[in-house]
Amino acid sequence: MITQTAAAPTEARNRAMVAVFVAASFLGSGLLFLVQPMVARMLLPLAGGTPSLWNTSLVFFQLVLLAGYGFAHVSTRRFGMRLHPLLQIAVLAIPIIVLPVSVSDSWRLPGDQSPALWVLAVLALVVGLPFFALSTSSPTLQRWFSATDHPAAANPYFLYAAGNLGSVLALISYPIVVEPLLSIGAQAWLWAALYVLFVAASSVAAWLTRARRTATSVEVTQSPPIAPARRVRWLLWSFVPSALMLGVTRHIGTDVASVPLLWIAPLLLYLTTFIIAFGRVSHRRTALSAAVVRYGVIPLAVLFVVNSVSLVGQIAVHLTWFFFAALLAHSRLSEDRPAPDRLTEFYLWISVGGVLGGAFAALLAPVVFTSVLEYPIVIGLAVLLVGSGPARVSVPPRVAGGFVVLMLGLAWLAHAQRLHVLAIMLAAIGLTNGAITLRSAKSYAGAVAFALLVVLVVQPSGLLDQQRSFFGVYRVVEESTGTIQLASGTTNHGTQAYIDGEPVVRPTSYYHPAGPVGEVIANAAERRDVGIVGLGVGGLAGYGRAGDTYTFFEIDPTVVEIAWDTDYFTYLSSTPAAVRVVVGDGRLSLEDSPDRYDILVVDAFSSDAIPIHLLTTEAVSSYFGRLEDGGVLAVHISNRHFALEPVLGRIADELNLHGRARFYHPSEAEKSEGAFASHWVVLTRDSQTVAWMDDGWQPLPADGPLWTDDYSDILRVLKL
Repeated sequence: MITQTAAAPTEARNRAMVAVFVAASFLGSGLLFLVQPMVARMLLPLAGGTPSLWNTSLVFFQLVLLAGYGFAHVSTRRFGMRLHPLLQIAVLAIPIIVLPVSVSDSWRLPGDQSPALWVLAVLALVVGLPFFALSTSSPTLQRWFSATDHPAAANPYFLYAAGNLGSVLALISYPIVVEPLLSIGAQAWLWAALYVLFVAASSVAAWLTRARRTATSVEVTQSPPIAPARRVRWLLWSFVPSALMLGVTRHIGTDVASVPLLWIAPLLLYLTTFIIAFGRVSHRRTALSAAVVRYGVIPLAVLFVVNSVSLVGQIAVHLTWFFFAALLAHSRLSEDRPAPDRLTEFYLWISVGGVLGGAFAALLAPVVFTSVLEYPIVIGLAVLLVGSGPARVSVPPRVAGGFVVLMLGLAWLAHAQRLHVLAIMLAAIGLTNGAITLRSAKSYAGAVAFALLVVLVVQPSGLLDQQRSFFGVYRVVEESTGTIQLASGTTNHGTQAYIDGEPVVRPTSYYHPAGPVGEVIANAAERRDVGIVGLGVGGLAGYGRAGDTYTFFEIDPTVVEIAWDTDYFTYLSSTPAAVRVVVGDGRLSLEDSPDRYDILVVDAFSSDAIPIHLLTTEAVSSYFGRLEDGGVLAVHISNRHFALEPVLGRIADELNLHGRARFYHPSEAEKSEGAFASHWVVLTRDSQTVAWMDDGWQPLPADGPLWTDDYSDILRVLKL
């Protein structure tokens, strides 16, 4: 009876201690990942809405996380458990003086410098200090707990799972709760308040560490040093999922939408795999993940060339395969985790691998490759993680591998289309993995990686040029009809027809004279000054007359270079109108310009990604600030995945504007002239300005969400 009475307070204190450490870990990691989409959202209007912004931001956060883990590793060993808690609380308290985080409206993306370096520099100024302080918390709290007299001190990894749970909930809450309900300024103040609460919880954890450590005076046993080969394995197993995460993010962000809702999905899955892997070691789960990675790579490969699969289907295949690949790598890490006294070093090496993977995908690859080769390369590396597989062999590996090389080589020599190469690739993989299974998983992975690379390297017939920039990959392709087109992702950014080798300057594609924008220009009473956000190939300049001025606003210098290249496109060079091209984000450049226009055209979609900051209430208001009285705003909203009419209809209602929309379906004759189906919205201050519109133009619905610079509800306009 006496024993039970004495034990009860000890158990209560132990439970309270665990609660404090769990709360601090949960809150610290949650803040760490809540600030990432929040700050990226702040930068979105300044960086052109490109998915590269998010990937570059992730590299910054990985770099700072590495610095934080390095500080935690060195400081805990150097200062010990008596002095280190005092140092750590000081480190956490200093960033309070720079809160709340904010981005200056005066900052602009430089046209003559690397956008990636600019993003890294701005993030360092805006959030570098508090993010560094937070990044030290996870390994520190685990190390503190392992040095106490708590019965569970020998296994503090449950705090890592608690922290990852906080990260996941923070990422989920941002698009569902935080962004829809709070303005950017309110989000920053909420984050600052939670940060102060985290510092308070960490202070209690520091006091408990010193008190419980002092009471025991038991030293933690030093385990043997980590072998170099083991560190290399940690690097590899952390490199691959990090690079894959950025690869799949770039793919989804380019062909779907540049919004935090879709950006954070891969990061959310990435963190979830950490929670699962470090929660409990399961060799059966590892084997399941390996099987999915091995066999799931085949449908994944199909999506590289087949674009007819639905949006939901594409996202499901890519994210499912990525989830199991990351789970496999993180499970391997969990199975190989060291003793608690080596955990700060363990996390340091994991962070190094993550930084290397992120830097490869976001910084190195865009410079080295002219296409997105980093994604299939890392897919091949991921398959290498499968480990040993079935040993059924009826043909020597060299013969099977030679078969794959031969088939793909023949496809290359025959200048086959990518779809033919894919068919051969799938047949080769199916054969080598079935009736003539390769002897080892490494041989299989090599065949898969080689085949994936060939599918992307073997270019479509007619490819004239391919360039890559911070904003995307651009291909100039000559079609069998002689027409030359500029494409990025799955979207055509403009074409020019050639007859007997001579360029035709009449606009085609989305800008055909029979289409909506052709009607707008033809029926404008005055069309001397035209502003266009988004250059493409400069097709709208084909409408220019002597005395007209056409000003294009283009964020990507690479597109400007291609559009001016008269070997491909001559709209800009042959028009009788005066042409000016301004390099920079269209909205910001317009706001900085004193010029006024009779017509403004907004046509700045990259692939099917939506530049949200160009379609907000504030953006439309700023456009009309640059329009003459009676001016017309034409917005190109052709998109496979989002219904944007209600968004612009709601904005028109909010700003007391008059709007009409037209979905243009060209006739067979117009298609033969190069016309594309397109969807346009026209807004004016005075309905009489567009009185010429016939029944083909429909009123705008006004039941959509009201998008602002602080708020955008992408789910309400998603077409599933």
